This record gives sequence, structure tokens and C-alpha cells, in this order.
Amino acid sequence: LQNFLCYTCKEYVEDLAKVPKAFLQESNVRLIVIGQSSYHHIKPFCILTGYTHEMYVDPQREIYKILGMKRGEGNKASVRSPHVKSNTLLGSISSIWRAMTGPAFDFQGDPAQQGGALIIGPGNEVHFLHLDKNRLDHVPINTVLQLAGVKTVNFSNKPQIIDI
Repeated sequence: LQNFLCYTCKEYVEDLAKVPKAFLQESNVRLIVIGQSSYHHIKPFCILTGYTHEMYVDPQREIYKILGMKRGEGNKASVRSPHVKSNTLLGSISSIWRAMTGPAFDFQGDPAQQGGALIIGPGNEVHFLHLDKNRLDHVPINTVLQLAGVKTVNFSNKPQIIDI
């Protein structure tokens, strides 16, 4: 994650929360989110997003540095994440409001730090690595699930039409 207050990260994790544990267990895959905040922000963020999978923090951003994740907004011309529903203005206002009204008034990490997605294992082998260029550059969750051998998920709120 970029940080726990980032509206794009919140919306991405809300969609990660929709991945059924059974799908992960069938493929022997663990879904882990790492934030760069203090551990005391994990529980409120999980309650806010409905996320029930594993979550850890790296307040010193050591993992981010090892993986080469950048600070600052890079190319803004990249494809917008299908998991981000808010526009920039409303999303930013929401992030600021959560910072001001939260139990611990802090920005929960470096707001300039970019995140990414990766598939590791078995062992220490990296099979896939996507480094976000900016806060909207999240890799589609179904892409990561498919590459990890996990069933994909319908993230659309639209009803599915089934031909019979």
C-alpha cells in the first residue's frame, strides 16, 4: 500500500477483501497487504475496508526500498486502476477527513511512497512484480489472481447475465 489514508489504496483493499478465502486455499496462496504505517492502524483499516486476509506494516519502508518502490508521483498517463471508484477531488477530501477524524491524527506513512504488487514463492522466487508509478497505477486484482493460479472475482456491482 501507498498508505492507509490514501483513498485509492482504501478502494483497492476493499476489492481485495472480496477475494474469497476458499479461492486462495484451493490454490494454496496467501494474500498479504503491507502498509507503511504503525501497527495500530491495521485494525481500523481492516474494519473500514472489510479486509480479513493477512496484513502487516513496515513503518521504516525497508521492503519498499528493497523492492525498488519509488517515492513521488511518476507518469500520470498510465491506465487508471479499475478498483478506484472515487474521483481525485472527492477521494482526496475523504482521505483528509479520515486523517482529521481518526483516533490518531497522523498521515499513516509517507504520502509520497508508491506501492506495488508481487507474487512470491514457493520459496523466495519472485514470479511477478508491478511497481506503481502513481496512486492510480494499481495492477488489476484479477491479473494477479490469474497469474497466481487463483480463480478470478467479479468486482462489478452490476448484475451478471447468464445465458441458458
